[in-house]
Amino acid sequence: MSVTREVMLEQQWEPSSFSQRFSSLDGLWALLVMAGSIYIWWLYRSYMDSYEIAIQAGSTAALIAWGVYWKPARPFTLVAAALTALALWRYDATYELRLSDFWLKYFLESQAAFMWMSALYVLATITYFAAMFTRSDFAGKTATALTWCATAMGLTGLLVRWRESYLLGADIGHIPVSNLYEVFILFALITALLYLFYEDRHRTRSMGGFALLVISGAVGFLLWYTFDREAHHIQPLIPALQSYWMKIHVPANFIGYGAFALAAMLGVAYLLQNWAGTRWPDGQLARVLPPLHLLDDVIYKAIALGFAAFTLATILGALWAAEAWGGYWSWDPKETWALIVWLNYAAWLHLRMTKGWRGAPMAWWAVIGLLVTLFAFLGVNMFLSGLHSYGTL
Repeated sequence: MSVTREVMLEQQWEPSSFSQRFSSLDGLWALLVMAGSIYIWWLYRSYMDSYEIAIQAGSTAALIAWGVYWKPARPFTLVAAALTALALWRYDATYELRLSDFWLKYFLESQAAFMWMSALYVLATITYFAAMFTRSDFAGKTATALTWCATAMGLTGLLVRWRESYLLGADIGHIPVSNLYEVFILFALITALLYLFYEDRHRTRSMGGFALLVISGAVGFLLWYTFDREAHHIQPLIPALQSYWMKIHVPANFIGYGAFALAAMLGVAYLLQNWAGTRWPDGQLARVLPPLHLLDDVIYKAIALGFAAFTLATILGALWAAEAWGGYWSWDPKETWALIVWLNYAAWLHLRMTKGWRGAPMAWWAVIGLLVTLFAFLGVNMFLSGLHSYGTL
């Protein structure tokens, strides 16, 4: 009896001890983020108004919650913060140092960081597919590491670019989400982080190649935009974008875009698996592709997350429009197509949750939904004119 009781007491104590250890780490993480946030405020408080201080406070709380909910976010954030701090230290308030300082020129200057990000994402895409077809655990781990490294370099590049814009002049300085070049980088980072979250949660790398394909597509666009249009140069903000609303509206929008893109690429994987499983159920393709139930589940979760973020972004956009143009909604082409995107995914979720629709038709819908979203994002700016006609190619 005494032995049994001792075992029972041990079982009761261990989970409590385990929980306490993790609670302590959560507290340490929160303190570290708050200390970093206060230090950043102290350094750059002269550039910040009350709205931006409020946005920083909200971002700090969100970063703490993110790290508590998803533990891999912690080392990722710390690495990006360390690389950014090193870059800012090397700059020493002189923008032209990027041309002569070794570490800036080849690694940490924003454009150098983006080139590293681009190369690593393409390598990760190839490695994920190699891991899928060879079923190599080593190749899979390598692909994951490459994706994490690419994302850390991309985030470092965005943060450094933010500081670089202020080094060019206080009137030029702005958060780097103001043009197609910057938001495509943001899109790649958000999509990669969403994928890495689902990879970690489901303990499988079989979806990686498909998720990274759309990121590699964004990288291809960025390279063309850089070398053909020289869009990487930092430009002053146009008057329409000189607002604190941009700091929250644009990131919320791109969480939606990233989630919709991830859902679409997994929709492609679903259709391939469904096709291969029907024709060659014992073939190589059917064996290596992710299982249908997994793809169906992640597509649903990605669209649900994207819809929530896109809804928030649309509300924020309406508030911004009321302040800038005197009305919440003007049926501008961009607003109209944003509503079409919202209705499209609202209908998808409605039929999924109330009617139980799933399978190939919903996968096709997810793929087509991305085309609708892409037109709302790029096509409207290219082919239609309106109040939002400032993001042209």
